[in-house]
Amino acid sequence: MEYLVAVLIVFVVLLLSIGLHEVGHMVPAKRFGVRVSHYMVGFGPTLWSRTKGETEYGLKAIPLGGYVRLVGMYPPEAAVGNPPARTWTGRLARDARQASAEEIRPGEDARAFYHLSTPKKLVVMLGGPVMNLVIAFFLMAIVLVGIGLPTFTTNLASVSTCVIPVDADQSFECTAADDAAPAAAAGIEPGDSVVSYDGTEITSWDQLSGLIRASDAEAVPIVVERDGELVDLTITPVVADRPVYDEADNPVLDSAGDPVTESVGFLGITPSRELVRQSPVSVPVAVADTTWQTIKVVSTLPARVGDLVESQVNGTPRDADSIIGVVGVGRFAGEIASVDGIEWQLKAAALLQMLAALNIALFVFNLIPLPPLDGGHVAAALWEGGRRQVARLRGLPRPGPFDSAKLVPLAYSVFVLLGAVGLLLIYADIVNPVQI
Repeated sequence: MEYLVAVLIVFVVLLLSIGLHEVGHMVPAKRFGVRVSHYMVGFGPTLWSRTKGETEYGLKAIPLGGYVRLVGMYPPEAAVGNPPARTWTGRLARDARQASAEEIRPGEDARAFYHLSTPKKLVVMLGGPVMNLVIAFFLMAIVLVGIGLPTFTTNLASVSTCVIPVDADQSFECTAADDAAPAAAAGIEPGDSVVSYDGTEITSWDQLSGLIRASDAEAVPIVVERDGELVDLTITPVVADRPVYDEADNPVLDSAGDPVTESVGFLGITPSRELVRQSPVSVPVAVADTTWQTIKVVSTLPARVGDLVESQVNGTPRDADSIIGVVGVGRFAGEIASVDGIEWQLKAAALLQMLAALNIALFVFNLIPLPPLDGGHVAAALWEGGRRQVARLRGLPRPGPFDSAKLVPLAYSVFVLLGAVGLLLIYADIVNPVQI
């Protein structure tokens, strides 16, 4: 049941994200006087629609996107010099111009999108991606400020009775033959909270861990809080081989795949992990970091698609960082929600973070400067505005609108390519899913 509920929640939030993305286009377009004839969530056959004012609002059968139809997207042939249509690309552009012109009602030519100034076109086209970024901010704020992040604290979850060997697994149990751990020998108990170590006030587990690892085999004072009272103890660390961890708290491995170790101070204590609410300042930092990581992924998208194709052809397992589609996202959500032994707050935080990352991915992906993506329309508007500024500076007549209909063949090609990649992802997520 938890699996299905999580999948449903992700599905609904994704639909809302798509719908709000299109609202981000529609609202400024209407404010600038452009007639919006259709607002649709999804593609394919219409499941439901209602006309309000001059706009038809509806829900379509394939919930993999959405669109708003802005009347007069392409300038008519007279405005761009009646370009020839002898090639198939020219015919596609001509047909797009004609279809766009037919949508303009008599006497409403001034309300066509192509008449907008460059800044207004940019506001309309960037409104959708920016809406996804706003959604990501909202979701990330709920996680960081409202729920909190799982953080190691100075409250001790467990105290080992012996010095645990570096190669021990989770089933290891101490015996009388093992050397006693310093923490147990000093009288430290589970539930204690470390207040100071060797005269240094402790504010975080990372700080305490660093001090312990830098210790040698000499007695140092340690103060713990137990049942509301401070307890002064003396502890003598041992120097033992311990794994080396990277910035992501993962063990560093050598060329043979074995953990890299170093001789450091050891006490035999394990921190508890609690949800700690973060400062509101952490929200833009987290969104900026996720956005940058997403940009790096999108910049390598062709190579990642190639790796995906190779894994399907050769039948090899997919890497953990492989790109996934809607099926993979739903499966991740279900598996996160159905994991046993984890608090619901942690599950909720993980799901919301995933949805925030998806909205950031929509923000970044839609800014790729290729039609039919929003970034393609942004690039066309910037080109048009740039031509006009150059003409103004050179004292030349103001050029007419950019013939964006010429980009229609490219838009069709990109649409087909994205559709093929989407189908490949659905297939791969079903027959060869990424394991988490």
